Amino acid sequence: MFDAHAATPAQASGTIRLGYGRHADPRIAIRQCIAAMGATRPAMMLAFCGGRHEPQAVQAALHDEFGPVPVYGGSAAGVIGRDGFGYGGFEIGLIAMEDPALAPQAVVTRSLLADARAAGEELGQAVAALAADGAAVLLLFDSVASGSPPRLHHASRIVEGFHIGARNKPVCLFGGGLLTDMNLSDGWVFDGAGIAKHAAIALVFPPTVAAETVIMHGCRPVSAFMEITRIQGAEVYELDGRPALQVIEAMLGLPLGGSRGQELSLVATLGQKQGDPFAPHDENAYVNRLILRANPATGSVTLFEPDFAEGDRVQIMSRDNRLMLDSVEHGVADANRRLVGPDSLLALYIDCAGRASARSGASIEEAEVIRHGLDPRVPFLGFYSGVEIAPFANHPSRPLDWTGVLAVLRRRS
Repeated sequence: MFDAHAATPAQASGTIRLGYGRHADPRIAIRQCIAAMGATRPAMMLAFCGGRHEPQAVQAALHDEFGPVPVYGGSAAGVIGRDGFGYGGFEIGLIAMEDPALAPQAVVTRSLLADARAAGEELGQAVAALAADGAAVLLLFDSVASGSPPRLHHASRIVEGFHIGARNKPVCLFGGGLLTDMNLSDGWVFDGAGIAKHAAIALVFPPTVAAETVIMHGCRPVSAFMEITRIQGAEVYELDGRPALQVIEAMLGLPLGGSRGQELSLVATLGQKQGDPFAPHDENAYVNRLILRANPATGSVTLFEPDFAEGDRVQIMSRDNRLMLDSVEHGVADANRRLVGPDSLLALYIDCAGRASARSGASIEEAEVIRHGLDPRVPFLGFYSGVEIAPFANHPSRPLDWTGVLAVLRRRS
């Protein structure tokens, strides 16, 4: 991938400074970030670190360079900056919030392992007590409950609990799940005081800061609507009364019984269309769920999230690289037109790790499209995530799969 060593005008807004670095030694990577940011004394920081860095070493290096500044963020499958991007595991991206009046307040839970829904409810209650109506709230959480056997902290459970705890208080909730790599090996969180597992943080921005999001998709339906006739949690056993794996592989032309999920995860999702099912196709109307693995013995497929239910009508969706790149181009143009201006503070891109060319097979990195296409006046940083969260189709925020969520923070007028 690419390294960043020099500062660019877009990396500083006067109140928020950003830097990207890449090196096996986290101290050197952080100094590369500092070279891009310039001298800064932040009130708080966000840090996203490639999974091949030891978190304790990163934490120590940040303390040496910036002193006892609270740090939030955590592991990332990769980092995207103006001057470079990468997902090899040695990337570091820093966001320094210099103005205390613009810095968010943090709420932390370390209870995901016990009950993700209850942990989300705990966060929601605390956020509702802090946040003004319409507040921007950044949610970051450790995606991986266990690497072996593989088990996730499901975003749908966390977000469901959040909305219950917040009693549907109107906020702009956006964010993502933190991973160490694209194989879902592990994840961890900087929680302001140290390093935590099974933790989630909600960063509540003050009323002077507003957030708006643009969602980039990239899937198209390749089947008629089918009914989920048997499901347990995230494991779909039957579609229209037939084994789900058999239905999906037959539709996609994959060898029946030969898949263990790798083939399906690279080419297909299950999508649920929101609103009128007979309306003309609109990629923005779909919530798509990645296929995490398949089980030929049971004929089932396991989705990334357990929020589909028996009786739901879904379609098999093909992951289309050309459509993905088109969606990013259109999304960036929309952001440049509507959201970027003299009041822009920060553009944060939360990008599904599966969209990287190493996973998607795309000939062009969609990260290149956004980092070169977004207006250079707005400070920009992104990270590769396990799941993305954003407001969707005029509904409360929910988790999304195989999307890129661009959140633009602006001074509220």
